[in-house]
Amino acid sequence: MRALTWHGKYDVRVETVPDPRIVNPRDAIIEVTSTAICGSDIHLYDGVVPGMKSGDILGHEFMGRVVDVGPDSTLALGDRVVVPFTISCGSCFFCRSSLFSACDNSNPVTKQDATEAAYGHALSGMFGYTHLTGGFPGGQAEYVRVPFSDVGPIVIPDGFDDDTVLFLSDILPTGWMAAENADIHPGDTEAVWGCGPVGLFTVQSALLMGAEKVIAIDHYPHRLDLARGLGAQVIDYRQTHVTEALMEMTGGLGPDAVIDAVGMESHGFAPDRLLDRAKQAVGIGVDSSHALREAIYACRKGGRVSMPGVYGGMTDTFPSGALMQKGLTVRSGQTHVQRYTAPLLERIAAGEIDTTFLISHRLPLEQAAKGYRNFAFKQNDCTKVVLKTPASGWTPPSDTGQ
Repeated sequence: MRALTWHGKYDVRVETVPDPRIVNPRDAIIEVTSTAICGSDIHLYDGVVPGMKSGDILGHEFMGRVVDVGPDSTLALGDRVVVPFTISCGSCFFCRSSLFSACDNSNPVTKQDATEAAYGHALSGMFGYTHLTGGFPGGQAEYVRVPFSDVGPIVIPDGFDDDTVLFLSDILPTGWMAAENADIHPGDTEAVWGCGPVGLFTVQSALLMGAEKVIAIDHYPHRLDLARGLGAQVIDYRQTHVTEALMEMTGGLGPDAVIDAVGMESHGFAPDRLLDRAKQAVGIGVDSSHALREAIYACRKGGRVSMPGVYGGMTDTFPSGALMQKGLTVRSGQTHVQRYTAPLLERIAAGEIDTTFLISHRLPLEQAAKGYRNFAFKQNDCTKVVLKTPASGWTPPSDTGQ
């Protein structure tokens, strides 16, 4: 089969690799029809996340048709499914508590290895995302093996095209959980750092949950326009001092909740960001937490901090004093996707949530390397890249940029 493989910083290639096969009784094999490039894939592309090996198959946002099943799978041949990026057993303490991204049984990485990687505990298995999360081959491929297929995939009824439901695999539930973690109350003001796909879905989710005002922070004009179109007020951090603007917009209090939808590669012009970049350049530091620091300083006393943005290691100059003295509550973590797929599918069916507005580019899988370059380096024009396999039946137009 054809699949996108990782070979180092900025080096991804579509190559011919062996087809997956059933390994365990609960496995299923999915023939992928659509798969997307996620912002957290760019952390792998940029080489800032540890645990990658040359030849690893990338991708954790995918869907397709079931073409083979183990004897204990609950899926049927021909089922059309969206697959959560987290791999979860369904029976451990964490899965029984609906904390699916903390599954104890899906990731073969030992606790010692996880501790050495600064995580303290092994995460759940994840598709296409480093050997710290199990080294499972990802979904930017023609076929993929799905472990615990009786727990994760959601069967999609007739009447939904791929583009409408694909983002149930990750970024839509991630945006929803980010807003949920902000503990929104009627009349609240939320501030969201980052208008990438997760940030935009967070804006949409927060407004659906009843936030009176959502303020979106970025500097790409098109992404700010998308946030404005969802109903947010916006701040261009290159044109405005963010904290001062937020204070003015909230009567001097600060937002009730702040949401860092950027993560480890946040940008900015403050001295702390320059220190982060210098340390990254010489291999001393991993994560730039500029957006998180700014969010903590801006949040009102007694407010809430939600962290859907991915962090991979240690951060410097973390404002622990501000966090403690202001009495802030912090909630974070990888998304418990399986908790949200069914109710969010119902909202999509009811017309409450639109997902397709994010898609700026559709490309054949063979052009995945081009998609990564565009998504990494042309972020104003490229908001979301969806890759189509031959099994999708999609025919690219003469200009394959769309």
